[in-house]
Amino acid sequence: MWPLLVIVVVVFLLLAVYVVLTYNTLVALRNHIRDAWSNIDTELKRRYDLIPNLVATVKGYAAHEKEIFERVTELRAQCLASQGAVHKQAADENLLVDALKRLLVVVENYPQLKADQHFLKLQRQLVNTEDRIQAARRFFNGNVRDYRNKCETFPSSLIAGIFGFESQDYFSVHPSVRDVPDADFG
Repeated sequence: MWPLLVIVVVVFLLLAVYVVLTYNTLVALRNHIRDAWSNIDTELKRRYDLIPNLVATVKGYAAHEKEIFERVTELRAQCLASQGAVHKQAADENLLVDALKRLLVVVENYPQLKADQHFLKLQRQLVNTEDRIQAARRFFNGNVRDYRNKCETFPSSLIAGIFGFESQDYFSVHPSVRDVPDADFG
């Protein structure tokens, strides 16, 4: 009788240890996702801060392109206000990136603007920021992948379900403004 009781206690303790370790791993992964999102958020805010300067510089050369300036400004405000789910923010970001691409394509019609040192500095900062956003996005999506794998594989999926760990969305956006077709800013 004692050996059976010892076996039951050992199995129960091993199961309890597994549940605690899996729970703690899921919490850590969820916190990595939150941390990675804050990195993306920081870089997006940096981009939002650059946009008014970029628009103002281009506007000085291409005042008749009013519609694109208004669209970029409107989408910037929309993105700044977007605090919802990742997929909603990604949709807003896609619209903004498309508008920025159109703005930078307009630059092609103004050779004097492409030579303007202030514009070139802003353009380099924007490209640098886009690179940083892409790196932060890859880091975020890697953390989401690890979390989803843990939540969806057996037996950790049982613990995730019991404790209410919800699936997380990837942050997917179009290629950055660095990939504007037929634009040579160098």
